[in-house]
Amino acid sequence: QVQLVESGGGLVQPGGSLKLSCAVSGSIFNIITMGWYRQAPGKQRELVASITSGGRTNYADSVKGRFTISRDNAKNTVYLQMTSLKPEDTAVYYCNSERLIGSYYFNWGQGTQVTVSS
Repeated sequence: QVQLVESGGGLVQPGGSLKLSCAVSGSIFNIITMGWYRQAPGKQRELVASITSGGRTNYADSVKGRFTISRDNAKNTVYLQMTSLKPEDTAVYYCNSERLIGSYYFNWGQGTQVTVSS
């Protein structure tokens, strides 16, 4: 199993910045992709950004140029740097891991609230 613990959420004004962290522990050696997802009230959970074990990144169109996903392998931590935040970025942000052990396995963190409001 993989345990994921998010932190760094909070209230920020439009145009502001936040950096989310996801601490990863457990059976991490089979992880092939880490991702950040978000879910706003009344909406489906959506992919925000992902990073593979090889460092390839992928972003939702709505956050390209504003958000940056990165990983620190020494600290077993994945980050999401968010800049130029907009009210529509308000959501619960979840960290996700994807493992390949014959089949694909997914784990989720508990989520961290990000609220963008003046």
